[in-house]
Amino acid sequence: MKIYNTLTKKVEEIKPREAGKINLFVCGPTVYDFIHIGNARTFVFFDAFAKYLRSTGLDVEYVQNITDIDDRIITKAIVEKRVWSEIATQFEKTFIADMAALGVTAVSRYARATEHIPQVIEQVKKLRDGNHAYQAKDGWYFDVKTFKDYGKLSGRSTEMAEDGVSRIDDGVGKRNKADFCLWKFPLSADEPAWASEDLGPGRPGWHIEDTAITEHYFGPQYDIHGGGQDLIFPHHEAEIAQQEAASGLEPFVRYWMHVAFLVQQGGKMAKSKGNFTTVHRLTEQYSKETIRQYLFSAEYRSPLEFSDEALEPFKTAQDGLKKSLRRMAVYSKRGAFDVDAPDSAEKLSAIADEISAALADNFNTASAIGLWSGLVSQANQLIDEKKFDSKAYDVFKNIADDINAILGIIPEVSQIDIPSDVAGLIRQREEKRAGLDWAGADALRKDIEAKGYTLDDTPYGPILSET
Repeated sequence: MKIYNTLTKKVEEIKPREAGKINLFVCGPTVYDFIHIGNARTFVFFDAFAKYLRSTGLDVEYVQNITDIDDRIITKAIVEKRVWSEIATQFEKTFIADMAALGVTAVSRYARATEHIPQVIEQVKKLRDGNHAYQAKDGWYFDVKTFKDYGKLSGRSTEMAEDGVSRIDDGVGKRNKADFCLWKFPLSADEPAWASEDLGPGRPGWHIEDTAITEHYFGPQYDIHGGGQDLIFPHHEAEIAQQEAASGLEPFVRYWMHVAFLVQQGGKMAKSKGNFTTVHRLTEQYSKETIRQYLFSAEYRSPLEFSDEALEPFKTAQDGLKKSLRRMAVYSKRGAFDVDAPDSAEKLSAIADEISAALADNFNTASAIGLWSGLVSQANQLIDEKKFDSKAYDVFKNIADDINAILGIIPEVSQIDIPSDVAGLIRQREEKRAGLDWAGADALRKDIEAKGYTLDDTPYGPILSET
């Protein structure tokens, strides 16, 4: 498989550090509020990506952190007059529930920042002892001038004024504008802090928790680091600097992957802008398959436009797919696929090969979904032409199962238990149709629809669906 590596700016074949195994880390949420659908794009993408890697036979250890101590959590606790840990626990539970609602199941381990304080302290001490960290008035900072490769991921340098812009870097007494905090001292007795004889009481800075966590589970070097495009700088740049400075080994991560923004009315979706839609709300309106198909509809490195109407075409597509899947299940039960059509399975298999090629090429989900839609259309056409044999049906089912195991875009279609009165109306309607009594047949259709069903007249007989 080939992916675009943000570090090298090239499309490269994935070569695991250890044969048959991939260590994957993706930056998780700061749990102070509901996550929005822009955040979810990253999490859903890497859920599918990890599942794909596993489908190729790789053993994937997928770790995602949860930032459960942060300035924003503390600020919210002060405003709401609550304990900071209660807020973190509340929104961590909400995040996990949102991920379950979206079908995100690939993560091997969620790692809380507060459960890795000893690892954070140890890494800060390594940086201090290596003359990469210094103490300022409000905490310990990383001195970017001591790391010659600072900027190699983002292309920025320490001389650029904007390199000092970060939500955690407004410290007093920093040596350089771009220096970032590793260990933050509490500003008051009410702020949370963990004891450290070497560093003084404090809490982790934004960047240090990730490298402390990954070094604990993966060691100082691993395979793939993922996240949103907005994390390239300063967050991931800082991770590289502090981990490679602490260990003396490079590259810290072999492949970097970044998911582009979800945009709304031309601008990046963000809580700070107030232009966000929560996952919690969307999952109440749409199925997880609809949302996932929408999120996969653009190549992951390309921005994806969002609006309240954006998901409607994908809901319609899902409704159409349900109808096709139900029709296939009914036809199979009726023996409609007992025909001789030797080329039908080969036609579908050829499209399946194209889908596999698309996923292997930088995990191009947009192309894969387009091909899948074409495959469904091809299957429906073969059915209408009575050229869809049992082998083609088996091929279709296998392809659908494989795609769903990775992308999670195929809805469950339950068997409809037809009430006896509705079954009687269907029989009566078929008798009317056989006798060319179209007005009577139409009247019976209305009676069936009034009971909450629709009928699809097909070459193999009528198929009932729930409205």
